[in-house]
Amino acid sequence: MVRVPNIKLNNGLEMPVLGLGTYQSKPNEVAEAVKHAIDHGYRHIDTAFSYGNEKEVGAAIKEKIAEGVVKREDIYLVTKLWCIHHDPSKVEHACRKSLENLGLDYIDLYLMHNPVGFVYVDDSTILPKKQESDEFVIASDIDYLDTWKAMEQLVKKGLVRSIGLSNFNAEQTERLLKNAEVKPVTNQVECHIELNQKKLRELSKQYGIILTAYCPLAQHNPVEKKPAFLYDDRTIAIAKKYNKTPAQVAIRYLLQIGTIPIPKSVTKSRIEENINVFDFELNSDEIKILEQQDCGNRIARWPFINPTEKYYPFNAEF
Repeated sequence: MVRVPNIKLNNGLEMPVLGLGTYQSKPNEVAEAVKHAIDHGYRHIDTAFSYGNEKEVGAAIKEKIAEGVVKREDIYLVTKLWCIHHDPSKVEHACRKSLENLGLDYIDLYLMHNPVGFVYVDDSTILPKKQESDEFVIASDIDYLDTWKAMEQLVKKGLVRSIGLSNFNAEQTERLLKNAEVKPVTNQVECHIELNQKKLRELSKQYGIILTAYCPLAQHNPVEKKPAFLYDDRTIAIAKKYNKTPAQVAIRYLLQIGTIPIPKSVTKSRIEENINVFDFELNSDEIKILEQQDCGNRIARWPFINPTEKYYPFNAEF
């Protein structure tokens, strides 16, 4: 079993430097994936209210606790406040709903999933639209600073241990920091070899905020041979040198640049492959070779949010 090291956060708590992502993992697949991951050394599990799989993720964790494989305190569980719950009066309700789904009594890290809020219809209307055929959701005008203040109360009440951001750009991060009482410990953003987030990483480091890297393999599609960095001769050569796969090289790169990758998989062999990255180290020349492949290729643009919305995060340079 692989032992994943921890990193100390700005609030003194620790977080495993690699986790299992569960975005688009179906309810009938995700529980088995989480159980297999825990059996093979994963202690950091990432989910979200909007993924619709919190119940299965929680059930899998509880099963492994009941088996004596792990204790609750061994698991670092991350979930997220969805955009329909940005109204400060809805934040605690949303958190308690996630706790109920998970069957746990606290969340290790609770993230604001996006700076843009949506209008609230009910808890099951994840993408509120005037008509189903509409391209964009109906955004609210709620300031994410007000949402954050309500999230700070969750820490004080002991419902969550840490709070953080997701999909925030540099300007939004700095604005929040100027107004925050409780500092975000992380910002979870798309990050991979073709979008290595160097500027955002540097800014975040100044404030003691660690980037969690979602989409670390840029939605690998073997049929279309995408992303290019997994099929690049330079990446393949590095992989062969260490007797690793290009995907393992990509994950190792993210670890060495100081991010926390959360590769998603429900395939047992891939889950094992993705964590088996702590027995080799890339040298500085290899890091430079991989950095040369950065082309700013952003995959997750949240196409259901109108880019003209005030708090839409992806219009900024970083």
